[in-house]
Amino acid sequence: MLQVARKTFGYAELRPGQLDAIMSLLAGQDTLVVMPTGWGKSAVYQIAALLLEGPTVVVSPLISLQRDQVASLLGRTGMTAASANSSQSRSDQAA
Repeated sequence: MLQVARKTFGYAELRPGQLDAIMSLLAGQDTLVVMPTGWGKSAVYQIAALLLEGPTVVVSPLISLQRDQVASLLGRTGMTAASANSSQSRSDQAA
């Protein structure tokens, strides 16, 4: 997990709670991460997604956060991401 965090995102270390949350996700458990703004909640899901097979779905009510996360992931080599939300047309959501 730390190797993925370092190699993909440039993190020197994980913050308290991140490792436990990632391990929970990798164990197939539903996981709710509650941390202060800027503490790396998105990193938890992104790191776990890279270690799991298949697609990962992250539900976020914040459209601006969705946009930021998709843009960040698309900027990394070999990563794909998409969002679907109420600001998009039905045809965009379907695509």
